[in-house]
Amino acid sequence: MGSLISRAKLLIGAIYHLNKALDVLSRRLKESPGIPIPNPTQPFWTIPKSNISAEGKTVPQHADIVIIGSGITGASFAYNVFEQETSLRIVMLEARDICSGATARYASTSHFRHDSIDHRLCRNGGHINPPLYHDYSELKEQHGEEIAKKMIHFRLAHFRELMSIAKAEDIFELSQVRRTENFDVHTTAKTFDKAKEELAAWQADMPIEAASFQVDEGVDASSKFGLSSEVVGCIHGDGGAIHPYRFVTSLLSRLLDRNPHNFFISTHNPCTEIESPTSTCPFYTVHTPKGTITTYHVIHATNGWVSHLLSPLREKIIPARGTMSAQRPGTTLNTKSTLTGERSYVFYSGTLGYDYLTQLPSGENELMFGGGWASAMDAAFADIGTVDDSQYNWPVASHLAGALPFYFGAENWGREKDPEETEDDKKGGVKWGSGRTKASWSGILGISADGLPWVGRVPTKLSGRSEPSQSCTPRVPPKEVGETISGGPLLTSPPGEWISAGYTGEGMVHAWMSGKALAFMVLNDEEGVREWFPEILRVSEKRWKKADIVDYISRRL
Repeated sequence: MGSLISRAKLLIGAIYHLNKALDVLSRRLKESPGIPIPNPTQPFWTIPKSNISAEGKTVPQHADIVIIGSGITGASFAYNVFEQETSLRIVMLEARDICSGATARYASTSHFRHDSIDHRLCRNGGHINPPLYHDYSELKEQHGEEIAKKMIHFRLAHFRELMSIAKAEDIFELSQVRRTENFDVHTTAKTFDKAKEELAAWQADMPIEAASFQVDEGVDASSKFGLSSEVVGCIHGDGGAIHPYRFVTSLLSRLLDRNPHNFFISTHNPCTEIESPTSTCPFYTVHTPKGTITTYHVIHATNGWVSHLLSPLREKIIPARGTMSAQRPGTTLNTKSTLTGERSYVFYSGTLGYDYLTQLPSGENELMFGGGWASAMDAAFADIGTVDDSQYNWPVASHLAGALPFYFGAENWGREKDPEETEDDKKGGVKWGSGRTKASWSGILGISADGLPWVGRVPTKLSGRSEPSQSCTPRVPPKEVGETISGGPLLTSPPGEWISAGYTGEGMVHAWMSGKALAFMVLNDEEGVREWFPEILRVSEKRWKKADIVDYISRRL
């Protein structure tokens, strides 16, 4: 009897503790994320800084389009608009340095487990590895085979697009965009067996796209790829990686050079408020600490912070803090396992969460290693709904600091590497750690309540603001003196607010093409996206009403 009573007390205590934690979390998710704080942790990616990192060009008082956010989404939107229409005037606002948000801190893509809570919020490291077989079956079950395949093709298109642009803009070497062989490494039979089932289902429906994927069991996986003898197997196939900060800042620099009179970036100048059109001002009025800007179109590209200006999206796009590290590889690792940046990894050590790894192809061949959320236990919940990236989660950082030699095995890791000062270190002027862990930092991601990005025009119910009159739609400027602007062809869709956000840690396989789709939509070219843009990503009131973060998480427990 005493044993039963003790167990009952333990269960009651656990339920009380969980409910208390959930109450705190629920209250936090209803709060505004505010604007990014001015003193975040230092991401390894952003050193040395770009020469436009603190761009402070004087901005005009009126613009055709105002973009809020300077990460990969904002860069994609601006790039793709100017590819089609150079006469539009665009202002980009950034609360901190250029590309200082999730793009420079995580550049994440993620894998997804049906039998575990979704930990894509922790996935980062410069991967361009889409979730393919990992969630194809669920996409097919929820949306049908045709839409599931379209979603997979949309994700796969990112690597090709980023590679093509890097070559066309002559930033291929600088941005380190490269093909990798990606490995999903399993240390438990349960997760490995489930992954093999998911892979088989995807291969049956999409054999061409799945052609590069192979399975290696136990000893074969360890010996062939320089992994720990504890590994039960791995699945490997084509992947990709990139230096996201250098890609985005280089691209924005080129846009500034090519459009000196039409493209303006204002850093350390957050948007604090958006005012609806009035009888005296028929445009949106965008308020910033450095003044106001009137505009026809507002583009929300702030991901985890988006609900600060779009309050109805609280609990629909949720901020979450993740922790990341840059580590020096063991002295024999490059010759056996990582091959100096040619491979990338996701490590599954149980049914809850995972870790992920890419390696830089230059410098000290630093290992960009993240994850660790499951190891934090209670502290992990403190990261959900949190926008303070001036510190990182210590239990997560501790896990990351010690895990890698175990994943690869001591015989493959070798002795610890003596630190070197690279050219980038000298240029950056930052004092990094001298041990295995060179740097640790945090960043804020945006978690979608239904697991999918939100892309498209924001309904007025979700913005809480009226739109400018359609008669205000920008038109082709007059070419001759005396010609009225009212008679020229329309340059854009009717004025409004637009969004591309909520990537749930999969930014590198969702953000660029989402930003491109948004550019087509704003330019009133729906035909341009019809063939390749998945409609399940489009914003609507119906989707907004249906999206439920509690339901989303419960389906993954």
